[in-house]
Amino acid sequence: MAKDWTLADMPGQHGRVAVVTGANAGLGYEIALALAAKGALVVLACRNLGKADAAADRIRTAVAGAQIEVSQLDLAGLASVAAFAERLAATHDRLDLLINNAGLMAVDRARTADGFEMQLGVNHLGHFALTARLLPLLLATPGSRVANMSSMGHRRGRLHDGDLMLDREGYRRWPAYFQSKLANLLFTAELQRRLAEAGAGTIAVAAHPGVSRTDLGTEGSGLTNRLSHLSMGLAQPAPVGALPMLRAATDPSVRGGQFWGPRFVVRGRRPVVETPSRRARDAAAARRLWAASVELTGLEPQVPAQQKTKPSSAG
Repeated sequence: MAKDWTLADMPGQHGRVAVVTGANAGLGYEIALALAAKGALVVLACRNLGKADAAADRIRTAVAGAQIEVSQLDLAGLASVAAFAERLAATHDRLDLLINNAGLMAVDRARTADGFEMQLGVNHLGHFALTARLLPLLLATPGSRVANMSSMGHRRGRLHDGDLMLDREGYRRWPAYFQSKLANLLFTAELQRRLAEAGAGTIAVAAHPGVSRTDLGTEGSGLTNRLSHLSMGLAQPAPVGALPMLRAATDPSVRGGQFWGPRFVVRGRRPVVETPSRRARDAAAARRLWAASVELTGLEPQVPAQQKTKPSSAG
């Protein structure tokens, strides 16, 4: 039987720069903590600066000499995304890991500052815009990766072409969430296709945490939100839930386009490669979502053709 994959198996990250969105709590915090422990300079990209500063202090206490920066990022506003990317580019000349982790689950109906349905706006469109803004820095960094956090829930997701904001069909919290998580995988697939076609050294990957003990899903006013805490006793700890993303982001054997999750789907200490749903493997749907995302955000991740380089590796 193959052994578990632990942080001891994670390559050193010294000299590397990582951005982790939503890094002040839950999975994002555990991912940032692990990367810092392995020597990376980690930028905590968070909406709430107070909570981000507190998380940074906890990491510095846990990891002697941790290199931690805090920068405000509200994925529910394209202006905030632009400001964050501008600050990062002004202070860093490389970006090895962009970990698009932040997300909302089953929240009440709301709109982002730009009028997008909140779950699609934060979980997908905000990260799409962030990736577009930071891709030049990623492409300039050998062996860089874009790693998107999806969910088991993507398997129930359906892309509502022509009604991504669910205006005509009507908003329901769980279908909206499932669509956003499907969008994460479709975005990963199309980005990886474009990176590979251009011969870029950067790769795009995705992961999911199974069922993990975080506050995700407790923010809404629906019955399922109120009941979410009851299932947490069955969930695996957040540090274990973070392992698939950490492996996807750092394991030298990872290939572009792969989707990593716990061994037993809902839990497990050994991350493995999963096959996404049929809808998540629909190349035509991925291209349609890409085009819609460009139209909605006014941004497009540009991947200029370049000389083929060695595939991504860490360490």
